[in-house]
Amino acid sequence: MATRTNTQSPTLHVADSHDLIRVHGARVNNLKDVSVEIPKRRLTVFTGVSGSGKSSLVFSTIAAESQRMINETYSAFVQGFMPTLARPEVDVLEGLTTAIIVDQQRLGADPRSTVGTVTDANAMLRILFSRLGAPHIGPPGAYAFNVPSVRASGAITVERGSKKTVKATFNRTGGMCGRCEGRGSVSDIDLTQLYDDSKSISEGAFTIPGWKSDSFWTVRLYAESGFLDPDKPISKFTKKEMQDFLHHEPVKVKVEGVNLTYEGLIPKIQKSFLSKDKDAMQPHIRAFVERAVTFTSCPECEGTRLSEEARSSKIGGVSIADACAMQISDLAEWVRGLDEPTVAPLLTALGQTLDSFVEIGLGYLALDRPSGTLSGGEAQRVKMIRHLGSSLTDVTYVFDEPTIGLHPHDIQRMNGLLLRLRDKGNTVLVVEHKPETIAIADHVVDLGPAAGTAGGTVCFEGTVEGLRAGGTVTGRHFDDRAALKETVRKPTGTLEIRGATAHNLRNVDVDVPLGVLAVVTGVAGSGKSSLVHGSIPAGENVVSVDQGAIRGSRRSNPATYTGLLDPIRKAFAKANGVKPALFSANSEGACPTCNGAGVVYTDLGMMAGVSTTCDDCEGKRFQPAVLEYRLGGRDISEVLAMPVTEAEEFFGAGEAATPAAHRILGRLVDVGLGYLSLGQPLTTLSGGERQRLKLATHMAEKGGVYVLDEPTAGLHLADVEQLLGLLDRLVDSGKSVIVVEHHQAVMAHADWIIDLGPGAGHDGGTIVFEGTPADLVAARSTLTGEHLAAYVGA
Repeated sequence: MATRTNTQSPTLHVADSHDLIRVHGARVNNLKDVSVEIPKRRLTVFTGVSGSGKSSLVFSTIAAESQRMINETYSAFVQGFMPTLARPEVDVLEGLTTAIIVDQQRLGADPRSTVGTVTDANAMLRILFSRLGAPHIGPPGAYAFNVPSVRASGAITVERGSKKTVKATFNRTGGMCGRCEGRGSVSDIDLTQLYDDSKSISEGAFTIPGWKSDSFWTVRLYAESGFLDPDKPISKFTKKEMQDFLHHEPVKVKVEGVNLTYEGLIPKIQKSFLSKDKDAMQPHIRAFVERAVTFTSCPECEGTRLSEEARSSKIGGVSIADACAMQISDLAEWVRGLDEPTVAPLLTALGQTLDSFVEIGLGYLALDRPSGTLSGGEAQRVKMIRHLGSSLTDVTYVFDEPTIGLHPHDIQRMNGLLLRLRDKGNTVLVVEHKPETIAIADHVVDLGPAAGTAGGTVCFEGTVEGLRAGGTVTGRHFDDRAALKETVRKPTGTLEIRGATAHNLRNVDVDVPLGVLAVVTGVAGSGKSSLVHGSIPAGENVVSVDQGAIRGSRRSNPATYTGLLDPIRKAFAKANGVKPALFSANSEGACPTCNGAGVVYTDLGMMAGVSTTCDDCEGKRFQPAVLEYRLGGRDISEVLAMPVTEAEEFFGAGEAATPAAHRILGRLVDVGLGYLSLGQPLTTLSGGERQRLKLATHMAEKGGVYVLDEPTAGLHLADVEQLLGLLDRLVDSGKSVIVVEHHQAVMAHADWIIDLGPGAGHDGGTIVFEGTPADLVAARSTLTGEHLAAYVGA
């Protein structure tokens, strides 16, 4: 690269002096007046234990303020359509550049959203087929599974000069399959889950949750509607009665003098259960919906989502449905093989996008993969694709643990991408725990010293060498390496998996040992989750903790999510002789001014909304009368402000002893969340904290087999030791633990390793190793074996 010489003046130009992002006095969440100076056009890694304030500094302060200031440059009209962002609590923020956030938020699970639609690769493919496909069926919309075909005819009046009415026909060809409406699957309701047809309605035939025999709106409505005989068994209904029972149109009927709407059972169930978000339902209702509704591949489009016309148009024998079903690495080869000068720029752009998938380690995906099925790490890398070929420079890229879900083999590739973004002249800020990525940093900011209220300060700022020599938690653990076990546990039985073919698995037969810590490894896309989640029979005995996001509003907190608040409310009610509802900030005890939120939100139209602490309850969320009731000398707001460790002591002995609450608090301490306060909103928790909160709730379930999906995600090096201790305690208590994991410390600690591979996608899906970690290291026959051997220094 040529060097530029400044012939005019040897002194630095004043415009080149702005090479730092300065943060002074940041107080977001648990940050304690943090001041840092971050070099621009360098790779800065933010480290620290989970909950130390990394995300608060990087995302909630630097990136949030950058986005807010950019939004303010738009007109008031445009701002009205954008999310309103409040200014973060910080004294000074200087030297900000445009921030592009690449976070771990899952991609929307809309049924019509696929990898192809999210990355615009589908749009380019549609244009390609509309130009080259034979037979030609229409414009790009004719190949889109989100566009229905429309036909219309009638009279239209054109008011030009003298009015003239003309006959017109209109049609638009879309690619949507008419049967499944572009979803690829059709749902059927299993009637046997709705009622017992050997009983009559008056004998309690309905088996739907919440449908009690005395319910005026449900069971009695059907019994007294006049359409059905309530004393006749459902199996004896005539054809007309069955039609009225299951499919009747909505109609007004009078029951005991009250006007009600009667409609068939199937539309009623669809409206009351199936139109709602399944993840937001109560567990017993969600279980009912999962039993009652069966999703099968659409018989008309065979799951491709596309109409027959769209599938009939081909380029060299390949339809757009075939192209979307190909593994992306194969599709890239196919696109490169097309020699059509008329669409050369399009082929180049499409080829670059597909090559980006391969380069970032996602070549094993297919464009028709639903976006909701991607893991957090995969979703983050899909979002990175649109930035890799970007011409922008002097931009701040903000990444949230980009190595999550990556095998050690793939981490090197991700490091290369981060360095490439930096070398284009961008500022790259990365929140990360993996030592392999921390090692490539130009600058390190270590937050801590501990989590929650004990964190929020900068413990170290400088180079990686300085971090190693420093006495911080991250510095001390930076070169930690877990040793291989000298002795491994003996299995007490086996879980047999035979002929597993989910996704890319190739008729896999494997015996998973029970009573031990079994770890399933392999590169990203090798088939680990397909084997564990798709092939292990989900019975009463299996407890599965996946990476799915926790649902919860700003009213949700660890106490409500874990069910801890119920025994606490009952204990307060019993001690004071009042009803439990008074001790709920979402019910009778709520402060009337802020409705139990603790803060008052003021919407300022297109300007950023303001939240202020409620003056009446001073942020305590309860009415003054409720705070006069005490348990063990504390009121309910003081209890919710306690950290978990303090609450465990409080409910463990003395006047406030509550065994049910003490058990739940013990599980939260076990998973390393002792520093969280009981009333902290779920929306403020980090990714690692949310997963461990989920693990704590599942530990209460009576399962013999625990299936964990990357429990080290979001965990600091020091916290991984604590997690290994928890896994050991679970196994020693008689449980079987199966872990899908990439972290070498967990592999080294395992009793048994099942390694899938050898590659990703159609290059994977087979078992390449089964045995102890020591055997895997000795053999070094797989990628995992090589990296584990390097890790333990063998």
